[in-house]
Amino acid sequence: MEKFSSFRDPGTGIQPFLAPVPPQERDLFATILTPIRAVVAVTRTVVIIVLISIHFVLVHVIGFICRPVPPLQNIISWIGTALLARLALYVIGFWSVPTELIVRKRGKILENRWNPGAGDLIVSNWSSWIEVLWLAYQYNPLFVLPVANAPVASSARDASSISYTPGRKTGTGSAAISSFNRVLSSPEVIHGFRQVSLLEMISSTGNTPSAPSSVPLRSLDDIRRSARSPIVVFPECTTSNGRGLLRFADVFNGASVPTKGYNIFLMCVRYDPPTPSQPSLSHSVPDVTLNPLRHLLQICTNLSPQSISIRQLPLSESPSSQLFIVNEVVPEPRSDVLAEVCAVLIARMGKMKRVGFGWEDKYAFLDFYRGRR
Repeated sequence: MEKFSSFRDPGTGIQPFLAPVPPQERDLFATILTPIRAVVAVTRTVVIIVLISIHFVLVHVIGFICRPVPPLQNIISWIGTALLARLALYVIGFWSVPTELIVRKRGKILENRWNPGAGDLIVSNWSSWIEVLWLAYQYNPLFVLPVANAPVASSARDASSISYTPGRKTGTGSAAISSFNRVLSSPEVIHGFRQVSLLEMISSTGNTPSAPSSVPLRSLDDIRRSARSPIVVFPECTTSNGRGLLRFADVFNGASVPTKGYNIFLMCVRYDPPTPSQPSLSHSVPDVTLNPLRHLLQICTNLSPQSISIRQLPLSESPSSQLFIVNEVVPEPRSDVLAEVCAVLIARMGKMKRVGFGWEDKYAFLDFYRGRR
């Protein structure tokens, strides 16, 4: 949409925030099946809500009661998180989720599957709540969300001042709809992280980092040292629509590369473009209430199996390998070397273009998007 053209990355031409839309041609078969698709979507959604209720009872009620017995609590947490997350994916349509190991150096022998342990970091791009469910099923990890001050008001003010004037500067027509050129926002400081539950992580999908509150913040290292499972980190700090990789925030607080004392597991998630019968699986624009219920209803209308592409980097080629050479990946590292290295490697794995926009620009986009609706 041209009124959002100021949020198109000037270097790549990618609009990373708006939800992808299917082609304009109509699918007669999908139209005929609309009543059936609606019934299937409602049925699937009701089943998902039941699974969420069971998860809440097992993990947050029974699990809390069993805290004095950690082994029993771990078993209940696995059943309530990993098992129910897989059932939820199956109900939505993800009958199988294949993964692919990507080797950077040709001729290298593929390693065994990932095996992240307690305190290790799983670093990924972020496009939807679906990969959150998959990670919960596969690794039963801890989820963390960054905390930062809201970007300065100038970003939102500049975005809202876009002039939407159809026609050319020298006449009429559809070209040059907007002459506004928005300046990319500067990165904000990440003050710390807060550990969240699976349900809160899913409901936070698409939103930008929250402002500091009375909830005590913890550094990523502090959370990692006391963790009993892997930790999932999304350095983009918000979701994109999957067409480009957002600017990574400085979330690792100047960690050295190679890392010491813990491992870094890198992965990249990609979704197929939407079709007339398949809504977009990426979730870049969150709902104001009951997020992401509407998106769940939309994707549950699809009657064919859903697909997701997950690519993973072998541990021997990750930034935690003691043979890793930073200059081979990032010739001129910035302040947070680990964040920059992860961004480059994830972009290469997923064959994605990196855009100059960060979560600060997403904040301005959501402010403009909701103000124009």
